[in-house]
Formats: sequence, C-alpha cells, structure tokens
Amino acid sequence: MSISKEYVADQLTVKICRNRQEVGETAADAVAAKIMALLETQEVVNVIFAAAASQNEFLAALLTRTVDWSRVNAFHMDEYLGLPVGAPQHFGAFLKERLFARAPFREVFYLNGNPSLPEEECRRYAGLLQAYPTDITCMGIGENTHLAFNDPHMADFHDPYLVKVVDLDVPCRQQQVNEGCFATLEEVPVDAFTLTIPALLKAQAIYCMVPGKSKAAAVYHTLTEPVSETYPSTILRTLPQAVLFLDHDSAERIADIREGVFR
Repeated sequence: MSISKEYVADQLTVKICRNRQEVGETAADAVAAKIMALLETQEVVNVIFAAAASQNEFLAALLTRTVDWSRVNAFHMDEYLGLPVGAPQHFGAFLKERLFARAPFREVFYLNGNPSLPEEECRRYAGLLQAYPTDITCMGIGENTHLAFNDPHMADFHDPYLVKVVDLDVPCRQQQVNEGCFATLEEVPVDAFTLTIPALLKAQAIYCMVPGKSKAAAVYHTLTEPVSETYPSTILRTLPQAVLFLDHDSAERIADIREGVFR
C-alpha cells in the first residue's frame, strides 16, 4: 500500500509521497475509489483527464484499479491548435495511448485540434461539458503554475466561458521542450484550446498530481502566494474538494512543512 503524509493548506488537502511512483499509486487509489463510490448513486461518472508527463504514473496505476469503465465518460482539458493531423504531440493522442484506448470507456470526448472554426469547436465542447456535468477532474500544475492551458496572462477565476482559445506564454511552451515533447521552442504551437478554470473546478472532486523537481517552484508558489491569477494554481487552496499529491522532489521548497509532516 502506498504511504503518504498530509496536511491542509487553507482548504486544500496536500499529500506528500516519497516518490513519483507513490504519487501515482496513491492518487489512483483515491480516484478509483471516488469513481466507484459515485457509481453507487448515479448511472454515469464524467471525468476530465490531463495529458502531461506528470500524469504517467497515475494513469498507469489507474488502469490496474477496479473501475467500471463502461459507466465512465472521459474528457481531456486542453489541446494544441493547428498541429498536423496525427501529430504525436496532440494531447488527445497522448491520453488515447495511455488510457482511453486501454479501458472500455462509455464515451471519450476529444477536443479537435484542427477545426475549420475554432470558436465553433469551443461551443461544441462546452455543450458536451454542460450535457455531461463533470464529477471528477484529474490534473497537474504547470511550471508557470497554469491549470490546463490557463497561463497567468490568460487565467480568469471568473471566466464566463467553459472552453476558449488561448495564446501560450514562453514558460509554458518551454516546458513542452523540457519534457521532450518538442525539439525546439519554435516547434511548440502558440495557440491552444483550454477548458477554463471554472470549467475545471466545477467537479465534485479534484485530484492534482504534481511530482518532480521541475515543479518545485510551482508547488512553492501554489502553497505560499496570495490567491490570484498571477499564480493560477493558488485557486486550489480555496477548494475543500481538492487534493494535491506531491513527492519529495516537488515538495523540496516547502521543506519546513515537509519535515513537519514526516517528523
């Protein structure tokens, strides 16, 4: 069984695990249990998933848990705009390879990264989110503290839209290079679709998996800065239904807290 210690930052539950594998295992236990608990009282569960290297261990572990996938609808939370059809960097392709094609979901709803009219694609996907209200959001935090592709300059805690087109800032695009998704910054698309922060946070339960040294600064800002769009992930501290899963590497800049929990 995975072992983690926890504390509460404002209203956000923070679980600190020993390594990224334990992050994945602990989060998978929590998400699978929540899905099955919801299915005791409702016919279908609607889940939003993130596509990022930080989610790899979680997605692999989730596939080994007991879940009635035939009663689960899946969404993803962002997608590049204008990448060639079939490009491996599409987030839908990432999730299809690691999860969507490996479990018998009831339905998988993909964002189309190559629409003729981006505004119509925003409306189409927003309509699906309204038709299938989100029960669970499984997400990460970007190196610039973004949630999905809500970078600091685009984030709006009171966004009137559920899905929108955004331009990506340089730190966000550089993260894609750092993670090996693209060879150079110039190859990373400038525009993308994203579910907005209100769309992501409508869920009954939110699970945020953030392992690795590259996320240490983002975690520090998330847990210590005032809640504002300057650091979008700080909004998580206002959510009693959210859980943040860290490992020792991502928690290294909150060492005083970490040492206190493990004492």
